[in-house]
Amino acid sequence: MITLSPDDRKLQDELKANGSIPEHIAIIMDGNGRWAKQRGLPRVAGHREGVTSVRDVVETCGQLGVKCLTLYTFSTENWKRPHQEVSTLMRLLVKALRDETDKLHENNVRLTAIGDVDSLPAGVQRELYDAFEKTKHNTGLNLNLALSYSGRWEITEAVRRIAADAVSGKIAIADINESAFANYLSTASIPDPDLLIRTSGELRLSNFLLYQLAYTEIYISKVYWPDFRRRHLYEAISDFQKRERRFGLVGEQVKHFQTL
Repeated sequence: MITLSPDDRKLQDELKANGSIPEHIAIIMDGNGRWAKQRGLPRVAGHREGVTSVRDVVETCGQLGVKCLTLYTFSTENWKRPHQEVSTLMRLLVKALRDETDKLHENNVRLTAIGDVDSLPAGVQRELYDAFEKTKHNTGLNLNLALSYSGRWEITEAVRRIAADAVSGKIAIADINESAFANYLSTASIPDPDLLIRTSGELRLSNFLLYQLAYTEIYISKVYWPDFRRRHLYEAISDFQKRERRFGLVGEQVKHFQTL
């Protein structure tokens, strides 16, 4: 990873001292097209610059000790975009995987993905599985890409698997509860996000991690994703640390449990 500047080191030390660093951060990376349009550039220019933002945020999360970073990389709905843009996005994904996998591995980052990965082009799948294999034993940050993903798709797939297991006798109807259901989701091996960041100022979830975000703190940044850098991540985490996470309890109950 890059050498930290004195200012970065100071800011990171302050965040670590001020409160809990989110264990799992999820990001809806929005605004690439608008960033490019403002500059009179084709949309693909925004996607290319967005890769730089990904690199900076991944490095910063690793430095801060974040355990998991889930990036909404390509949604199920994105397949409806113009064919040329989708093809360009797939080529950019392949290039990013080829350029970044060795660096991720060197920095102990494990790459995983959620979503309908089988629907991706064969070349993308090959690069992904090569990256999964190379980084699978790494124990640092888990970089989790949501690819051809939607929350409704994931929930529907979970229901299908539960129904099949119920019919075959692998699970009893009486044993289906929240915990059992979560084990059928693609995120079964990772904790729910503590913090969701959405860039570009939009105020919606866009079909992202609908089940997992039930008690996640949400932070909206007006910055377009291609301009989003570590200083903006620091701001989001600092805001997160000022909040009281009650999970349905009242404040007095939270304080009581924190003292036990």
